[in-house]
Amino acid sequence: MTIPFNIPLAGAVLAAAALAWMPASAQDCPRGDLDERFCDADGDLIADIPTDESMLIDPDTLVFAFTPVEDPAVYKSAWADFLVHLEEKTGKKVMFFPVQSNAAQIEAMRSGRLHIAGFNTGSNPLAVNCAGFRSFAIMAATDGSFGYEMEIITYPGSGIEKVEDIKGKQLAFTSPTSNSGFKAPSAILKADYDMIPDRDFEPVFSGKHDNSILGVANKDYMAASIANSVMHRMISREVVTEDQLVSLYQSQTFPTTGYGTVYNLKPELQEAIRDAFFSFEWEGTSLEEEFSKSNEGQFIPITYQEYWDVIRKIDAANGVSYACE
Repeated sequence: MTIPFNIPLAGAVLAAAALAWMPASAQDCPRGDLDERFCDADGDLIADIPTDESMLIDPDTLVFAFTPVEDPAVYKSAWADFLVHLEEKTGKKVMFFPVQSNAAQIEAMRSGRLHIAGFNTGSNPLAVNCAGFRSFAIMAATDGSFGYEMEIITYPGSGIEKVEDIKGKQLAFTSPTSNSGFKAPSAILKADYDMIPDRDFEPVFSGKHDNSILGVANKDYMAASIANSVMHRMISREVVTEDQLVSLYQSQTFPTTGYGTVYNLKPELQEAIRDAFFSFEWEGTSLEEEFSKSNEGQFIPITYQEYWDVIRKIDAANGVSYACE
């Protein structure tokens, strides 16, 4: 499966900005699977910070976006205290950018309008390869454990008692770039149950995890594949109740949202942003209030090369390749 990522650069300004990012030696440097605009001389699978100072950016206002797993308004409030801390650490104004889709978030970074982001698990490879995303952190519990599971859920009385019962029925995914919302369940259903979309069940796309979870709770969808971290937070906020949902399958643990910066911020600014993540005190903050609902209470350092290895393997099993067009 090839998932092309087409970026509609609106107008000459964005087109010029995109060209300005193109390394003069782009054709000569190693890059692996990265877009031709980037280099990866050290082989860590993410775009190198440009050595040409003319390619570096130092914006007066930093723009931050969190993966659109639910209504962005929920997370604008949740991230408020952290963004104040980020302003103090960087000496910059910081703006929360409410994105409505994974594609919009990646497009914003690729076109130079997004500087710091949390990309969801499945979107990380596309953000890295096509937008120059350099991830360095994920959220973890206070004991250092981290991650979430993909669950396939239904509602009581649906007539679906086990995964095989989905045959001939409808299964809701979120979006093609989501790990738990599409890529992982597709690989698992094919490998473990010999079930393929369109042949064995009707696939539909809800757009976001909260849409899928609410859709099952309200009996609009018979079944859905979701990230259980989102489900746990929604139950804690009483958006849905546990007795509205039945779990049919739970996967291995996957890395959760990856946080990082666009590759061409000035190195000292990237370091200040990194420091802001790891020096943030969670206790009593809006971030703790929201993310403690999924047992998260700190940022820990990671590398894309190591922590996203399992996700790249899932992509390979699904025959997924990304074309940055």
